[in-house]
Amino acid sequence: MFSFRRPLVVCAFWTLLWAAPAWADTVVVAKRIDMPGVSLQDVRAQLTPGSTPDTVQVSLRAGKADIPSLGWRKVGVTMNGNLRRDIQLRWMFDGTVQLSGAPGGALGNAGINLVVDASANTLEIHADQGMAHVDAAFPLDQPTHAQINLRNLPAGWLQGLLATVWPARVTGGKFDADLALDMRNEGFQSSGDVTFAELKYATPAGSAAGQGLNGHARFTLDATSGPAQLTLNGGVHGGELQFGPVLAKLPAHDVVVDLGASSEHGGLAINHLRMDDADALQLEGAVAIDAKGNLQKLRLDHFQAHFPTAYARYGQPWLDNLVEPQLQLTGQLDGHIDYAGESLRSFAFHTDGLDVTDGAGQLQANGLRGELDWSAQGEKSTTTLAWNQLALRQFTWGPAQARWHSRDGALSLQTPLEWPVWKGRVRFTKFDWRPAAPKPERFDLAGNIEGVDLASFNQALGWMPLVGTLDGNISSMHWIGDRYALEGGLTIKAFGGTAAVDHITVQQPLSASPALGGDVTLHQIDLAPLSDTFNFGAMSGRMDGTIDGLQLVGGSPVTFKASLLAQSGGRISLRAANNLSIVTGGSPASGLQGAVLKLFKAANYKRMGIDMSLQNGVCTLSGLDGDAGGYSIVEGTGLPYVHVTGTQNRIDWPLLVHRLKVATQGAVAER
Repeated sequence: MFSFRRPLVVCAFWTLLWAAPAWADTVVVAKRIDMPGVSLQDVRAQLTPGSTPDTVQVSLRAGKADIPSLGWRKVGVTMNGNLRRDIQLRWMFDGTVQLSGAPGGALGNAGINLVVDASANTLEIHADQGMAHVDAAFPLDQPTHAQINLRNLPAGWLQGLLATVWPARVTGGKFDADLALDMRNEGFQSSGDVTFAELKYATPAGSAAGQGLNGHARFTLDATSGPAQLTLNGGVHGGELQFGPVLAKLPAHDVVVDLGASSEHGGLAINHLRMDDADALQLEGAVAIDAKGNLQKLRLDHFQAHFPTAYARYGQPWLDNLVEPQLQLTGQLDGHIDYAGESLRSFAFHTDGLDVTDGAGQLQANGLRGELDWSAQGEKSTTTLAWNQLALRQFTWGPAQARWHSRDGALSLQTPLEWPVWKGRVRFTKFDWRPAAPKPERFDLAGNIEGVDLASFNQALGWMPLVGTLDGNISSMHWIGDRYALEGGLTIKAFGGTAAVDHITVQQPLSASPALGGDVTLHQIDLAPLSDTFNFGAMSGRMDGTIDGLQLVGGSPVTFKASLLAQSGGRISLRAANNLSIVTGGSPASGLQGAVLKLFKAANYKRMGIDMSLQNGVCTLSGLDGDAGGYSIVEGTGLPYVHVTGTQNRIDWPLLVHRLKVATQGAVAER
């Protein structure tokens, strides 16, 4: 960094100073001075007799100084001081230097001392500004080489030099360094030891950054031709370090780092990386980011992670984005991973004990042990992964193990997985995972459900327990738009009939409020046990119907289009008739019909039906027929004759739910 004194002072002006006693009261002007790696414009040097005998007052100015290899452009230089010769025949210069436009405000107003010792073939420079101190020594016969010592240096002073290697902007921190610097026509080379504190930097895109970094390192840097090459080994602690989505929150103790990197087109490629954070993570591999700070490559030839520490320090936000937000991991994991071009290319994981829970607490895996080995190309050996317990939302399965095989980019289940659950069983016959595939092609599964007890199932979900069984078969799963679509269907046997569910979709299955969708076909549902179960009022008969486009979020419907019809008639009680009327906006039976129904308590009906459509929180209603006065829901027959009509075609869904809830609490619904 401070090698600017070598080209500016030594190469440009020292010949003038050497002859200064003979040139007293002399002004030298140069429009432009070009030297290897340095260009000076508007140069003026004035030498006048000093205030004491045998001294010369020197004033040097350069309107513009360019040193491309250091990232300096149009830096103004002013230096004033006193030149003398000591008894050892050394030339001594004491004065001040002011640079304008230098990166980080370097040497904006500094004291400077120069010593030229011809017998030792050495030029020494000492500069101080505030707490910052610079010492540099140059061979007189090789002024392109310097030995430099920096103490308490503001990190921003190095901005120009660092910018020649990587376009990061240094905005804070301090440096101590002992280094060698060799200037070349096409750049520079440097090596040495550096210690830094509270270092802060960021790339223009902001996706690669560091702050509060402390550490020490031995380095070599070659910026003479092609991509700049850097090797570094040392330790870093405290603060945060970001490369694209990878954010490291460094501990208070040193993290050992050994790396070799190159910089080209504004990006950074760490071709060799070894890191050792004793209680969290050890790894060897390579990392590359582009000029915008986007992660282009992450290849870990070997890693060993100790959780939860490794996740807290290095896993967020990259794993949150790649896998699931706010993962909770406990245990140990080792293996390798190859990620490039925003896609996984291969991975292998091994653990002797790992517990995993997603951020929402919906998915848990306890006692994971074994391994997985996958590659986007070719074929891998079969592996086995076992666990003590798996839990998905309220559903829990006990110990099991699965065999997996990777071929042509798919990690596939090799043997069926079967669990007894809710007095029935669930059996997965196929599960394929393609980590590198587009999202629509990433997952596929097949399985079947046999004899699952509805009462136990609904109780686990916190829904109303219903007597019946659930069976079904899923032949495949694929991604459509923003949800998974399941091919196949489920059949519910309940209330003496069946409900067939097909066109099943699942959205955000691991979230706190998963969205489920499907079309339901009802066949010969017995209204007697149905009305008894929901305590709506006694009814009998058989009902068919459809519920198309049903969407449930967190177990509550948000949209559907239903058509329900009891075509063959049956009986209905006064309470059920009144509830149907009031729920749909009508009034309880009154007059002669009300008196007759109170006398008989129930009546025969010929048909009963209702159509409902829920959209945007509003339910649209219609019935068997309709006119300006309302629509028929129950069409009576014989004596006593009953006719139930609804009067509201549109009802806010929360109000309709409230009316139904009141109706099932043992009383007549309220409006």
